[in-house]
Amino acid sequence: MPSVRVERRLAAIMVADIVAYSRLIETDEARTLAAIRVLRSEVLDPLIADHRGRIVKLMGDGAIVEFGSVVDAVACAVAVQEGVTVHQQEVPPESRIVFRLGINVGDVVVEGGDLLGDGVNIAARLEALAEPGGICIADAVQKQLAGKTGFAFEDIGERTLRNIAQPVRVWGWAKEPARAAASTPLPVPDRPSIAVLPFDNLSGQLEETYFSDGITEDIVTGLAHFRSLFVIARNSSFAFRGKATTLAEIGRQLGVSYLVEGSVRRAGARVRITAQLIEAATGAHLWAERYDRSIDDVFTVQDEVAQTIVSTLVGRIEDARLQQSLRKPTTSLAAYDCLLRGMAHFRSDADTANQQALEMFEKAVALDPRYAVAHSYLAFVKVVLHGHAAAPTEVLDAAFTEAKHAIELDPLESRCDRILSTICLYRREYDMAEQYLRRAFDLNPNDADGLIMKGRLLAFRGRPEEALVCLEAARRLNPLHFRWYDVHFGIALYSLRRFAEAAQAFKQMTLPSSWSSARLAACYAQLERTAEAQVAVAEVLRLQPEFSTAEYMRKSVLLERADDRELLREGLIKAGLPA
Repeated sequence: MPSVRVERRLAAIMVADIVAYSRLIETDEARTLAAIRVLRSEVLDPLIADHRGRIVKLMGDGAIVEFGSVVDAVACAVAVQEGVTVHQQEVPPESRIVFRLGINVGDVVVEGGDLLGDGVNIAARLEALAEPGGICIADAVQKQLAGKTGFAFEDIGERTLRNIAQPVRVWGWAKEPARAAASTPLPVPDRPSIAVLPFDNLSGQLEETYFSDGITEDIVTGLAHFRSLFVIARNSSFAFRGKATTLAEIGRQLGVSYLVEGSVRRAGARVRITAQLIEAATGAHLWAERYDRSIDDVFTVQDEVAQTIVSTLVGRIEDARLQQSLRKPTTSLAAYDCLLRGMAHFRSDADTANQQALEMFEKAVALDPRYAVAHSYLAFVKVVLHGHAAAPTEVLDAAFTEAKHAIELDPLESRCDRILSTICLYRREYDMAEQYLRRAFDLNPNDADGLIMKGRLLAFRGRPEEALVCLEAARRLNPLHFRWYDVHFGIALYSLRRFAEAAQAFKQMTLPSSWSSARLAACYAQLERTAEAQVAVAEVLRLQPEFSTAEYMRKSVLLERADDRELLREGLIKAGLPA
């Protein structure tokens, strides 16, 4: 009998799978299927076409895609994950569509339009190893990427894959390589230094992550009250969530001696919190504890965890001092839930995020009228919704009254003073803003956001050199800082006439606004980089067609010193913005 010739070819294969597809379908089949169709037409299909991919097979919960190039396959995968994240921002967490992606390169068998063989099977197994929103690639893919892209993947190690004879070395996508790793270790401070890693959510529901994150954040806040500790900011330690990074490497990247890790399991009326204190360099466990409590006792649990860690690190601390330092918690868990949800919205870039945050903060205050932090954030988000410093006088006055009330409710909560300081700044009450910010810093010297606000205020008050010292200190305390930190560097650098550095700072904004684009235009104009200034001016006018320099200076510019204001006005006019 004549032999049947099998057609083979070398291909890069990407396998995509929707996380928790069965749960989404069970909850709302029609909505889920409609949402998948929209996501395909608006994100997946265009990106696959842009990267010269071919959809081999579509399943209800995923797809198999073929590429002729490894670089195209990986670039497409990264673009898909980033595009899906943006597309789903406004969708409630419990209804979001999230993908896992796996990529392999190898020999595949061609049958009609289908592809078969280990090359496809390995890609499917790699997809199953990826974190939600993540990408796993085979070692063969990683080797072909070397020097060809800026994407960073971390070595997860060898894995034995189901029905695959030989182990495969797996690499996972590092979403923010520039901020997730440092070329040299950060120096460890003289005083005890600590980072609290995000506690694992073991509740079985993805949407419950906000609760475990809130527990973690409150432990960070409790520890940061102590002057004797150097505490890394929340979002720097959270950058390591889901990454295969050793504890020693995390300690090296953050410049700390100690790490705290743990988990939260919330079921019905009970909550179990586990926590461990670890020496970063050796991985040695110095202390571990488990707390089983009624959900009503969750705040007591948080305080106990913070107290025990502190006593392990710095010795015996007097109870009186401890009670003065720890934040006063609300007695209403429902209000606490609302605050956490509001904070999650407030940190989001979604168009409706601030309005959703407002609704959550209002609920928190209604449930617990004495919840100081909720009052503070409610006051602040109202101002933000009306344009920050450009908010009408009556909005700023009402926000001031509410934020002042929050301090009366809890005089030891530094965030209340920090928020009131910002509202005073927006009211152009500079001395009062500095007074409240100084008090916030006294209450919590390890608050990186408070330190960045101090640097911002010094820049606005005409002391840019001092501002840069504070801003650099904040960046050290929070090495994986939010992009908005950079804006405040730009304000100080512009006043120092270091226009090129200021331009780089303003360019870090992930979502450019007319405010930041105008500043960028002024930088380029002062540097006589006319073409780039014109691009920035066009962006300003696209975002705000009625823009005028006079109104911008009057409503949105908080520079106190006349010389600084004139220098900025000069740059805006020189850039070609309407007077």
